[in-house]
Amino acid sequence: MNLSSLKPAKGSVKHSKRVGRGQGSGKGGTSTRGHKGAKARSGYSRKIGFEGGQMPIYRRLPKFGFKNINRVEYVGINIDVLNKLNEAKQIENFDLEVLKQNGLLSGNDKVKILGRGELNAKINVTAHAFSEAAKKAIEEKGGVVTVI
Repeated sequence: MNLSSLKPAKGSVKHSKRVGRGQGSGKGGTSTRGHKGAKARSGYSRKIGFEGGQMPIYRRLPKFGFKNINRVEYVGINIDVLNKLNEAKQIENFDLEVLKQNGLLSGNDKVKILGRGELNAKINVTAHAFSEAAKKAIEEKGGVVTVI
């Protein structure tokens, strides 16, 4: 065996169909496109959603709902999560950097502190928004709430 005798396995290499190369090739004339119609023409490309003239599904189904372009998406973080972090790592000042370092945020997320759970320590929190319950719970323990 040498390099000149190497061949690909039988059936693994498929040659492309040579169409439109004369009548003798067996693929001349219509070049495997059939007779007439849009698909037989040069430059044909089907529109997205085209269903052969049948009313397409995107027109059969009704429209509903809307997207509010002014909506602000917040990542909600509850007080009990902050309390656990405070107990585990003795963190007192929570800002966006601290929350990112502890895996609660990613990228440019906006943060809203929510009021679920108990707070056992005085903490200072800086975030984009606070629920009334969260603000009340933090201030009752002597903490400071700062809105960005």
